[in-house]
Amino acid sequence: MIETWRWFGPLDDVTLPEIAQTGASGIVTALHDIPYGAVWPREAIAVRKAEIAAAPGNLHWAVVESLPVHEDIKRGEGDLSGLFARYRQSMANLAAEGIEVVCYNFMPLLDWTRTRLDAPLPAGGHALRFSSVEMAFFEVHMLGRDGAEADYPRDVLHAAASLDRTADEAERDRLLTAIMAGLPGAYARYDVAGLREALQPWAGFGADDLRATFRRFLDEVTPAAEELGLRLCVHPDDPPRPLLGLPRIVSNQDDIATALDMADSRANGLTLCAGSLGANPANDVPAIARRFAGRIHFAHLRNVAKEPDGSFQEAAHLEGDTDMPALIAALLDEEARRTAEGRADAQIPFRPDHGQALLSDLGRKTHPGYPLIGRMRGLAELRGVIAGLSYGGT
Repeated sequence: MIETWRWFGPLDDVTLPEIAQTGASGIVTALHDIPYGAVWPREAIAVRKAEIAAAPGNLHWAVVESLPVHEDIKRGEGDLSGLFARYRQSMANLAAEGIEVVCYNFMPLLDWTRTRLDAPLPAGGHALRFSSVEMAFFEVHMLGRDGAEADYPRDVLHAAASLDRTADEAERDRLLTAIMAGLPGAYARYDVAGLREALQPWAGFGADDLRATFRRFLDEVTPAAEELGLRLCVHPDDPPRPLLGLPRIVSNQDDIATALDMADSRANGLTLCAGSLGANPANDVPAIARRFAGRIHFAHLRNVAKEPDGSFQEAAHLEGDTDMPALIAALLDEEARRTAEGRADAQIPFRPDHGQALLSDLGRKTHPGYPLIGRMRGLAELRGVIAGLSYGGT
């Protein structure tokens, strides 16, 4: 397996020389400064690729995460021919620079959602957390979304009402900031009124509608990906459930099967995110990996600890609810199968996804969930599992 590391570009507080010291060789990044819907120029791709190659440690740009899908494409709104053409041109420019794996997601509005960015850990440090009670409090009492009560069980709504009576302005501001951290793009964020306005175009838009626009997206880009030798890989929903009245369509194995069947091509693949899928109690992540192994082009390896009310917290990589050795064994078996076929893409790139903020991570202004020490611990643990499973064959 190819060890990779997510880097948010020159503005990332974690530097390329630091990443080189973790032992990872592949960089997972994107041109985060380019607006959604615009072409990624080949020249800009080449500059970023050269910047990575010039760093110590023989680093290379291994995976694009993400080549974002414009919200108008997700809504199927207006004349989309220009947006699709520019997306295909960006793909062509990436392929021309030798980059073959492109991760993206099809989640409306928010890329991911947490309600706390610094949940304390028993031994010190902190982690990302999603609290169903805090999310219900936000949707029902702060946002005032019509119909939100129907999305939560009675005990969660009762606890959310209690929180509404006790939360001060500082706590409300902290919660809004945490939820807004999952917005895609550069640094634009909403206040409560702005979020209400941003949600308006999605009113009445359901899961079947989103599946229809996703199918259209795949029809538009998959043939080009095949010609270019690109492997597109959709990222699962995070968390894998509807939020804010927005539909989610890549949350479980049935969703994944539907998405992959929409374009039965190796160019239409999956980013196997153990943490996103692992937050759904119905998902057996190692079993999902084995079922869709042939279409997995990229893996995010992380773990979460789930709670009965739907809450979850980022766990250490070998802790939490997902059997990480069993998942890695499934990926190694797939690599062996590809190697036996003589495939050039036999090795699956993976990255230690997220990480608990530990030791000198505390106080650094890294992207939420992407500290240096916590991810390096995760990479070391995952590396050990891979070595152990590979000894003498899997």
